[in-house]
Amino acid sequence: MRSTFSNFMTLRDAMNQLMEESLARPESRRTIEQPYMRLPLDAWVTDDAVIIEASLPGVKPEDVAITLEGDTLSITTELPKPEHEGHQALNERRFGKIGRDLVLNIPVETQKAEANFSNGVLTLVIPKKEELRPHTIKVKVK
Repeated sequence: MRSTFSNFMTLRDAMNQLMEESLARPESRRTIEQPYMRLPLDAWVTDDAVIIEASLPGVKPEDVAITLEGDTLSITTELPKPEHEGHQALNERRFGKIGRDLVLNIPVETQKAEANFSNGVLTLVIPKKEELRPHTIKVKVK
């Protein structure tokens, strides 16, 4: 006798199918508008500046392109493909073109922006416009 539930997919099969359909390598999701993988960033705002950090292991500082045009910050580079002898048993690290376009919704001093690179970490410090910075007023005693 055949069970009426035999036509239904098991939960495990359904989850496996969902994962296979929803997960694709980042390279296969690239489009003409975004010809690179998305660069993960950390960003925070202080009283004086916008600070952005990105991990770029194996990248030379001179191979990083940073532009700040209007309110859009663009960072692009290429993560080098590791070259090793032998058969690769596991490949989880990404390589290839990587970048990020970020719209800054805070007016900044583009000419005073600084980029530092240390131990594979890119740090951008972009000062806020002077009128946005908090000003303290000292109280004078008469």
